[in-house]
Amino acid sequence: FFSSHKDFKMKLIALLTIQAFAASAFTGVPSSVSRSALKLHNSAASGLFATTGETDGSISRREALQVASAAAVLATSTVVNADDEGAGGKLVEFTVNNLDGEEGKTGTFVVKTRPDWAPIGEERFVALAESSFFDGCRAFRVLPGFIVQFGINGDPAVQSKWRSSSLKDDPVKVSNSRGTVVFATAGPGTRTTQLFVNLGNNSFLDKQGFSPLGEVVEGMDVVERFYSGYGEGAPSGRGPNQGLIQKQGNSYLEASYPKLSYFSKVVAK
Repeated sequence: FFSSHKDFKMKLIALLTIQAFAASAFTGVPSSVSRSALKLHNSAASGLFATTGETDGSISRREALQVASAAAVLATSTVVNADDEGAGGKLVEFTVNNLDGEEGKTGTFVVKTRPDWAPIGEERFVALAESSFFDGCRAFRVLPGFIVQFGINGDPAVQSKWRSSSLKDDPVKVSNSRGTVVFATAGPGTRTTQLFVNLGNNSFLDKQGFSPLGEVVEGMDVVERFYSGYGEGAPSGRGPNQGLIQKQGNSYLEASYPKLSYFSKVVAK
């Protein structure tokens, strides 16, 4: 299909692999599209993402069209870009330890919540911060240029109290631009406590229902220093297994992933 258009193939891979593969790490992308994106990655975009063990580098015309179609749909958005204005909301300050994976390196960043963007999500985020839920939480999934994900409490007993408290969805009013803070979701009506900060302009997430509830207004350079050396989480990568975090909490993470950056204190102002 691309045998006589090598340059075009490389450009297609650079644009589409990022969108289709990264989206599959969340939800909503058919497995056939995910596999096609992996083939694109393994054949000519190695280094952009961690390998998943698939070694067949070939890609058919049908698979290429699947990825192209999915990326085109995901990239289309009618929402507006985030800005730093807006009435209401709170400032939530995160103090971070283990920056760059080194104990003793600390920093802070501040999130301004935006109830006008996502009132349901914003209310939950503030409630979690005010109850000290995030204190001690590890950033267990850090993918440079994509996202920093956190929000599983280090105490399984505490986490279990929130797992059944799913939220109704907020409509997506602003785009998943760099610095926006968003609840992770496994599908409609499944938001609980896990969140991520966008490290890049991930507008392809808009159509999947990921609704920003605020944005980092100070310390984005600190967010960029969260330890990322463990890569993608299990089973796709060698990073932490979310199921084991839920069951064992920080005892599992401290023993197996000691370099993870974590929050020593989170204060809503």
